[in-house]
Amino acid sequence: MGNSQSPPANPRFTSASRAFTPKELEDLKSVFTSLASQSQSNGQYISSSVFKAYFGLKGPLGDRMFDLATQGRKDDKLTFEDLVITKGIYEKGTNEEIEEFIYRLLDVTNDEILRRSDLDSVLVTIFDHIFHLKGSETEQSSYRYMVDTFLNAATFTKDHEESNDKIMSFEDFKSWSTLVPSVKKFLASLLVPPDPGRLGCQVPKLQHLENIDSSILLLRDEYAWHIGGALSQEDLEEWKLLYHSALNGLSFNTFLGNISNDDGPTVLIIKDTEGYIFGGYASQPWERHGNFYGDMKSFLFQLYPKASIFKPTGANSNLQWCAVNFSSETIPNGIGFGGRVNHFGLFLSAGFDLGHTYSCTTFNSPCLSKTSKICPEVIECWGVVRKGMEQEKPDVVKDTVLERFKEDRHMLNMVGIANASE
Repeated sequence: MGNSQSPPANPRFTSASRAFTPKELEDLKSVFTSLASQSQSNGQYISSSVFKAYFGLKGPLGDRMFDLATQGRKDDKLTFEDLVITKGIYEKGTNEEIEEFIYRLLDVTNDEILRRSDLDSVLVTIFDHIFHLKGSETEQSSYRYMVDTFLNAATFTKDHEESNDKIMSFEDFKSWSTLVPSVKKFLASLLVPPDPGRLGCQVPKLQHLENIDSSILLLRDEYAWHIGGALSQEDLEEWKLLYHSALNGLSFNTFLGNISNDDGPTVLIIKDTEGYIFGGYASQPWERHGNFYGDMKSFLFQLYPKASIFKPTGANSNLQWCAVNFSSETIPNGIGFGGRVNHFGLFLSAGFDLGHTYSCTTFNSPCLSKTSKICPEVIECWGVVRKGMEQEKPDVVKDTVLERFKEDRHMLNMVGIANASE
């Protein structure tokens, strides 16, 4: 009949387009047009160099993202359909689809085998990206210990047919990504323009007195980024040092006195005599209780020699423990997280000289150290500062300090805050 027909619509593009609002598609088209113009392609496609520069993608990770976005064509041409399909899966897909995409993204050698070396390359790229944004001049070599701690949390259970190597299966990846949520956040947020506030990139500002030698501190920027992966953006602005055993002594009373003026969440970090570093995030203030308390925002973590986060499972509500001056053996004095009495996920006795850590269903966490018995070498606690809280505190400090420990006035006198609060 001589009638010309339009080429059939790409069903993947049609399906992906439905995930976006008309305004989102319009904005995406504007971005494409601008980047295609920079690519000198007469508005037809985006080149890999322009694509990676716009999204701040570097090295093998950037190459792999472009390869996935162009569906492996190797033509250095990202079309508008490619962009919509990729963002439709990567940003608008189901959890399973997003995880599958990230799993494929990690295979930077594009051989359909996820090896330890692939993860190593990606982690180096991540640390370089984040701490470059933060203004650090640290070289990649100094990230080596942190790369290894993240890799130590990974499991490689799948046999490789052509060698004796173990490789990471998709199930291995899903398990690992729950342990390192900061990595997952970063890898799930790559197709937005880079800035220091981009999801997965924010590192809390660590505040302490100027006369404190920072080399004695357990909490480093890299560790704070790891812990922050399990927190909301509002909790990643600023953390301030409330207690350090090298400065304040290994004293439970001093610890309670120092943190009693701070009503926000706290980050407790312990280094034991085995060299292991671990701790817990307490979403509620440390208050005297005869039983467990807290909410589902608390969690346990490991920092060295492996980096892992253990969030509440909902198996029980045994989240935080803070017992002060009880005389019953069934209420051990000290602070802890998870598990059950005398079998905590993490516990420090009131003497601050002994503690223990057992596997527990509260957080589905293992023993956090080399052995279940721990002997603290360093203990430090950081307060999470939320916007607006600093201005509110002076009006409530007097009442809350005395109210919390009203049954333990003699303890307040020991730490020197009872008289100051009156």
